[in-house]
Amino acid sequence: MDPSTEAAAVPDEGVVFAQALARKDPEALRAVLAPDVDFRGLTPRRFWECGTPEEVVDVVFGNWFEPQEEILALLDVATGEPVEDTRRVGYRLALRTPDGLFTVEQQAYYRTEGGRIAYLRVLCSGYRPAAEPAPAG
Repeated sequence: MDPSTEAAAVPDEGVVFAQALARKDPEALRAVLAPDVDFRGLTPRRFWECGTPEEVVDVVFGNWFEPQEEILALLDVATGEPVEDTRRVGYRLALRTPDGLFTVEQQAYYRTEGGRIAYLRVLCSGYRPAAEPAPAG
């Protein structure tokens, strides 16, 4: 098999993280995180720290994207060239909350060990009012 084809078949852990988050899939989120993940997140009003996949799931789905908030679509996901051992993924989500339609973007820097994210830093734009309804997704 051509090495470039083989590499393309391996999913990027950052993209897997973004897709799991967009589906609000706690099992998939846990699966992409190392058991002793070093997580830090910065949202507009708070700094978050976690050390286990379960803690990350609690933060992401218990605080950032609460049960009453619907993620309508993963509008964009982009990766970039690594900075040595650190990779980057950015993703944008369309949301519906009890207060209306919003767009949120997050940028994440991460390092992997054994095919799982072991180091993760996430910066969030905050919920921004959507100018128009998001496409159905």
